[in-house]
Amino acid sequence: MSGTNIRVTNISPGAVSSELLETTSDPESKAGLDEFYKSAIDADNIARAISFAIEQPSDVAINEMIIPPIPYLKNNPLSLI
Repeated sequence: MSGTNIRVTNISPGAVSSELLETTSDPESKAGLDEFYKSAIDADNIARAISFAIEQPSDVAINEMIIPPIPYLKNNPLSLI
């Protein structure tokens, strides 16, 4: 890939609001997912993060983006928030 200007960004979002929850048919699983996704990130926010990585100049590489929702960070003992 040397000399091709191909860049790769690993994007790791937390729970993202989407229609995926509507496809869950098991009531017990759906209840757990509904609770987990209460603090889900809006899909538009993830799209803005992707746009940010794409719009960087060719001499800049955004190698990794970890995008958890704020409530997750507040409850994580390893978080700096």
